[in-house]
Order: sequence, then structure tokens, then C-alpha cells
Amino acid sequence: MPSQPWLRHYPAEVPPTYRYPKRNLASFLIDSAEAYPNRTALEFMGKKISYSSLLRSARRFANALLRLGIRKGDRVAVMLPNCPQAVIAYYGTLMMGGVVVMTNPLYVPRELEHQLADADVRAIVTLDALLKRVRDATAERPLERVIVTSVADYLPFPLNLLYGLKQRREGTAVNVSYDDKVRSFRELLAVSGEDPVEVHMDPERELALLQYTGGTTGLAKGVMLTHANLVANTIQSRLWCHKAGQAKERYLAALPFFHVFGLTCLLNLGIYTAGTLILVPRFEIDRVLDTIRKRKPTVFPGAPTMYIAVINHPRISRFNLSSIEMCISGAAPLPLHVQERFEALTGGRLIEGYGLTEASPVTHANNIWGKRKHGSIGIPFPDTDARIVKPGTFEDAEPGEIGELAVRGPQVMQGYWKRPEETAKILQDGWLLTGDLGRMDEDGFFYILDRSKDLIIAGGYNVYPREVEEVLYGHPDVEEAAVAGIADPYRGETVKAYIVLKPGADATADDLKIWCKERLAAYKVPKLYEIRDKLPKTMAGKVLRRKLIEEESEQAPKT
Repeated sequence: MPSQPWLRHYPAEVPPTYRYPKRNLASFLIDSAEAYPNRTALEFMGKKISYSSLLRSARRFANALLRLGIRKGDRVAVMLPNCPQAVIAYYGTLMMGGVVVMTNPLYVPRELEHQLADADVRAIVTLDALLKRVRDATAERPLERVIVTSVADYLPFPLNLLYGLKQRREGTAVNVSYDDKVRSFRELLAVSGEDPVEVHMDPERELALLQYTGGTTGLAKGVMLTHANLVANTIQSRLWCHKAGQAKERYLAALPFFHVFGLTCLLNLGIYTAGTLILVPRFEIDRVLDTIRKRKPTVFPGAPTMYIAVINHPRISRFNLSSIEMCISGAAPLPLHVQERFEALTGGRLIEGYGLTEASPVTHANNIWGKRKHGSIGIPFPDTDARIVKPGTFEDAEPGEIGELAVRGPQVMQGYWKRPEETAKILQDGWLLTGDLGRMDEDGFFYILDRSKDLIIAGGYNVYPREVEEVLYGHPDVEEAAVAGIADPYRGETVKAYIVLKPGADATADDLKIWCKERLAAYKVPKLYEIRDKLPKTMAGKVLRRKLIEEESEQAPKT
């Protein structure tokens, strides 16, 4: 069997290897602005910003940071939803050699305190409405600079649409006392120059991004991604989307940029291809469908929950989705019926891919216009190698045999920030051990069964939540499903299903159990079923099994 059997399934247009430029990641914006100065780079609630205007603003921000004493290698946190200021701060920081720390605006002070302290952040860019949260999180370790902005810097905008923040009356503002430490984003740009910032750097060694993992096991860890890592993964993504046009595509930017999937497959890719990014600060299905109808995006990367919300909308037949040509689903498994229904509605292609923060993030994807396999994460990207290794060893598993997925390529991280021991456990001889259990078939297509930590061992049998969830998704009344293992005094763990029903559906736990019994071995059939209004998710749409298990532990009787 060839060592890379997937190469024979590469489309003729996709090269298996490529020479990636060794450049500052911000060069994507510079190149696109020089080639297409008048093309719209960003659309935000009716406001349009050209590439030339975006570049000028990013240069102003870079110069502003230098005037504030921020230097090459300093960490700058960006705690914003998808809005123009987030893009300006991101590329401006990269231009002057700073390291961006993308931060979730939903973080509570405890989470924020850990991230800002762990990363030794010197400055943060955030919304005026989040200033108190930042101050609470940094009471014991004040930041040197806090740069405050308002979405109203670009246009009046109701803040209740931004992650549930309390709405304020039109024309009023959050009271911010500006001083030497707390500065206005708008004013900093107004008084800064547009001169290019020249910074000498080694793109293969110097960091562009310190991206924190979700913290599913203990405190979140900072993943060190260099300019070269992110440049390579952006170009790999572009090569895979080989039919995408230069300065032609319109990207529906509903995935948050503070998630690495949205950062690479929307922001970096969109700017690299001189596309137009239609910024969506919060995924709200009615507003998203209206945006698709009016703005006609051609590319819509997302999470399965986003596509599920689209296909199950009660008035979906009233919306014209035919502009959408290309979608890559990530962050969670993509159910077959969701893929088929979405493609029927749009006429476009929706394929499943795979990645992780530690790989910038994408390593695998199904062919968008070529051979694909249901349930598979596809085949490795150009210049990306992958293996299934036997648990507890580094020996290759046979085709079809279950083991841990290991990957290597130019997109793989440098390591975890200030955690050399944890880095040594996950990076071995250039290979990144993903912690995901999977298999590879004879064609070189890879299948993820589950995170090794999500594996359920019930009565000595291995149960993979993804397999059970796929069966549940096939039930006509089920809109969303999650499966987790909960403590059981007899079996060790027992399988529990958490279900969100479609509007108007009335399936019961007994109905779902019968459905599963007809399609699964007895030990895989969930013993418990909980019907819910919604499931806990990350901002990228990934269901938090950890949260479900924590809730079970809190409700369990104390002994």
C-alpha cells in the first residue's frame, strides 16, 4: 500500500506540494489592496470598506501601537465580535510585529484573567460595553493599554445583537473615562500616520498568533502559531478551493474570527483572495438568512449547527440561497441528511473537513468537486502527511484499524506557550498527536470516531458518540443530538442522549430508543434520553459535551 494513497484522489488542479512564501501574514492585505484598491473588502450592516481604506486603517493602527510603546513580539489581545475594528486591529498588530491574542467577547472575568495573564498581554482592544469586564479581570494585574471602541464608530448598531449584551438607546454611549491607559480606537487612528511599517522578522520562528484552546481539559493553553504556519494553511485552503475566483468571492463571515477556523478559512482566506467579507457579528438565523438573500454570498464556511439552523427554518422555502457555491463544515461531525438537504436548497457544495487549533487549523477535507465519502473528514491537504498510530505506541495501524490520528505539515504549531512538557507529549519528531481516534481506509480517506477523551466505555465496550449521534440525526423528529457517557455504578459509564426536537415534533424517549435499537448494537443504544430546548455550544457552534457531563455531575446525588 502506498504511503500516501490519498494523492491519487487529488483533483488535477490541486498540487500535492507548494512553495509557501516566507512573509508576514499581513502581506495578504497589502498585496490585495495594491492589486484591487477599490474592491470592497468588508461589508458590515450596509457599510462598505474598500481594500485601500482597510489597508490605510491597519497601517494607522500599527503606527498607533508603536506610539503607545508596544513593540515587536508584544502580545495584543483583540476582544471583539466580527466587525471592522477586529480586522483593523488584527492586521495592524501583525504589521508592526506584535502577536495577536484573539479573545472571546463572551469570556467571564475568570476566563479572561487567565488568558491575559498567561499570555503576558500588554494591550487589549475591546468594546466599550466590555470595559468593566476587562477591568474586573485585570484588577490584580492591570494592563498597560486598553484601547476602547464602539461598533457605533462605524455606524449605529444595537448592542443586543452582539452576544446578548444589554441594548442601549440610540445615540447614547457607555460612559468611558479616557486617560493615558484607556484610549479611544477612533481617536488613535485619527492622529496616527499611514506610513508603511517596516519590521524585520523570521516568519518561520516568530509568532503571529497566540490562540487559546477551548480549555476542555483544565485551563486553556496558548497555541503558538507563526506567520509561516498561518500563511501556509491559508494557501493550502486556497489550493483546495481551486475553483474559487480571485477578487470574485463573497464570504459570509458568520464564524467568529476569534475562533481559529473562522480566522483562517474566512478572514485570512478572504483577504488573501481579495474577496469581500460580509461580517456577521452574531449568528442569528433570521438575520443570516436575510443577509444571504440581500448580499448573495458565494462562500459560507460554518459549523453543522449553522447548516442545521438553515435547513430547519420554518420559512426556508421563502429564501433564495442559490448564490452559495461552496461550504466547508468543521468544528463537529456533519450529519449526512444535513449535507444532502443543504445542497438541495442551495445547489452548492457542502463538504466536511477537519482541523484543530494546533494545526492552524485545517489538515483534512473532502474534495469539494471530486470524490468524497460520507462520514469521512476527507484526505490530507497539500504538504500534509497523516497517519493512524496504535494507542500507546507510535506504530502505524493497518487500514481500517482504529488508532490515534497524527499529522505533520507546515501548518503545525511550534508548541504550547510556556508549557514545554505538554508540548513534548503532543509533538513527536515533527508529528502532532491530535488526541482524536480514527481510522484510514484503503483509499487514504480518514474517519474520526471521536476525541479519545470522549470515548464511552460502557460495560467494557467502546462506544463512539459520533456513531450514535449519526443514528439519532437520522430520526425525522430530531434537529440536534449529542451523546455523552455519564457515571454508572454498574457499567462504569452509561450512554445518554441529549435531544433537541424540530419545531412541532413530538417524539418521546421511547420512540428514540426504539429507533436506536433497530440501528445499533445493544451496548451502543442510549439508556437515557433528555429532551432539551437547546444544547450548550461554543461560539463556533460545537456542542460542549464537557458541559453536559458537568451538569450531570452537579445533579448527581452526593454520597
